[in-house]
Amino acid sequence: MFNLIKKDIIIQKTQLLLFIPLIIFLVFFAQNLSPILIFLLASTFISANAYVYDALTESNILLNSLPYTRKKIVASRYLGAIVYMIISIALAGGVLYLTGYGYEMMDMAIAVGLFFIFAAFAFPLFYILKPAYIGVAVLIGTIVLALGFQPASRFFMEHMTVITDFLVSTSTTTLYLIGAATSIGLYLISWMISQFIYQRKVF
Repeated sequence: MFNLIKKDIIIQKTQLLLFIPLIIFLVFFAQNLSPILIFLLASTFISANAYVYDALTESNILLNSLPYTRKKIVASRYLGAIVYMIISIALAGGVLYLTGYGYEMMDMAIAVGLFFIFAAFAFPLFYILKPAYIGVAVLIGTIVLALGFQPASRFFMEHMTVITDFLVSTSTTTLYLIGAATSIGLYLISWMISQFIYQRKVF
């Protein structure tokens, strides 16, 4: 399974050269962008690219001819995504630190939770959508996320008073624990859904 995880890094080594320039671009040309969003975009970069590449090159046909069960192939995707997310956030944090872009460790933690939620909904779709639509879906999703994150947050704080009052009255530690449990739970459910879809998919 380790070889399956390592495969994505080797295959994408050319595209990974765009990773740091992308972070630098966001730092200098999107000054008002939340560091949480920068970490989130960085963490989804490798994982989303891996799914898109596999779909466009139909590498799943090759993978299923190798001595790996379909459960292991899906597991490598979900475990690999966690590894790529940790590496990506660490690299993004280094770039932000060197460029003087202010952020806190909590920004990283929130981005990790958002990544789990994003992946929980996106990963099963990669096994459903046709290859021609995957890149478009990722691009549109990224643009919508980038443009709508802060306005949605403001709208939520202004209009969802019942929920915001509950959040304000709840301790910070409890909120973080609830958020962590929810995001990880969704990720695990997504994992099971992807296994169910992939087991029945015909290549």
